[in-house]
Amino acid sequence: MAGVTDQPFRKLCRALGAGLVVSEMVTSDTRLWKSNKSQWRLNHDGEGDPISVQIAGGEPTMMAHAARENVALGAQIIDINMGCPAKKVCNRAAGSALLKDEELVANILRAVTAAVSVPVTLKIRTGWDAELKNAVRIAKLAEDSGIALLSVHGRTRADAFRGDAEYETIAAVKQAVGIPVLANGDIDTVHKAKAVLELTGADGVMIGRAAQGNPWIFAAINHFLSTGEELPKPDIESVQRTLNAHIQALHQFYGDFMGVRIARKHLGWYLAGQGLPKHSYKDIILLESSQLQLGAINTLFDNFERLKDTTA
Repeated sequence: MAGVTDQPFRKLCRALGAGLVVSEMVTSDTRLWKSNKSQWRLNHDGEGDPISVQIAGGEPTMMAHAARENVALGAQIIDINMGCPAKKVCNRAAGSALLKDEELVANILRAVTAAVSVPVTLKIRTGWDAELKNAVRIAKLAEDSGIALLSVHGRTRADAFRGDAEYETIAAVKQAVGIPVLANGDIDTVHKAKAVLELTGADGVMIGRAAQGNPWIFAAINHFLSTGEELPKPDIESVQRTLNAHIQALHQFYGDFMGVRIARKHLGWYLAGQGLPKHSYKDIILLESSQLQLGAINTLFDNFERLKDTTA
């Protein structure tokens, strides 16, 4: 979720019911932290507690140093990324590539948990590929190393995001360890959340891509799990208010130039999620200024019903 779960989106998701939000992946190489991208990712101004920061890397000493530095900057939880399948991350022996080297995994986990006094959590996949599906062994290493909570995505690295997530491995992980386990992967409805919790015995679910353009999913799942009733979908006025607030927050956080550009993908997710054909908003995606972008969004919503009835 790098490039998605920035500070404005984290604040929004928390306000709409997310129990815990985790920062975008921050490199463990602190020499690179002076870049604009890293500075944005390290900015937690105004965020509610607890502040959880995800770090990525493949060298134990460097990971430990990054953990300490993040705690000094306000992190209250350190989350270690061993789940990212991106080539540029795996090619640096980080992310889910680490699952191939269980000894290195253990060394990293021990180094980071020893370096900080705050809880350390871990995100993994079920393994590297179908032949090396070692999530249960990694989970036991994590528990033995002092990891406080484990999130498991129901695919191997080789799967990337193809096919359907499987939850049997997550269930096996939950049975093997005593620390809390979160289930992740393809959880995009309230019914799916309930079914995955029942199948895996997990302590909670982690929502990723399903929140893109649908930050209301957290409140919907919370309500369904506690009452068995489905919340109505947000009306179009609520969607417009939330979208406007989110886009304005992006403009403010990144400035006009980058804010407008980063807002484009969120606009696409929101509007596609409302059933609008792409041709009805493709021109908005190309606008260059924050004022024009916000004005076009509101004009679009003024004509929402008519646009929704048109064909792509």
